[in-house]
Amino acid sequence: MADVNRGNRPLSPHLTIYRPQLNSITSIFVRITGNGLMVGAIAVVWWLMAAASGGAYYNVIDGLITSVLGDIVMALSVLALWYHALGGVRHLIWDTGRGLDVAMSDKLGWAMIIGSVVLTALTLVAI
Repeated sequence: MADVNRGNRPLSPHLTIYRPQLNSITSIFVRITGNGLMVGAIAVVWWLMAAASGGAYYNVIDGLITSVLGDIVMALSVLALWYHALGGVRHLIWDTGRGLDVAMSDKLGWAMIIGSVVLTALTLVAI
């Protein structure tokens, strides 16, 4: 049988009709923070390579990293690190078959968000 209405309807749940859930948003941000942490790791390796190559080059890179912009980037990197780590803990919990219902999944999502902010604040205060 031919589907005569094929061109007038979406093929799958489309972004215009899909309501994002906490679970999907936190999962997307785990992927984003993972990619951001790769960029942060490159910056740290760049800093270490500058330290190994000589004082003049190191002073330029160290000045960049310890500037206000560098402090903001490093603080956001710490936030991303904690968020990504807590996302990994959430997936370990899920791998055991626990916390898969909607209510517990939402609690774990909020725990990731709140926990990463609190742990970032504690980390920055400790530095």
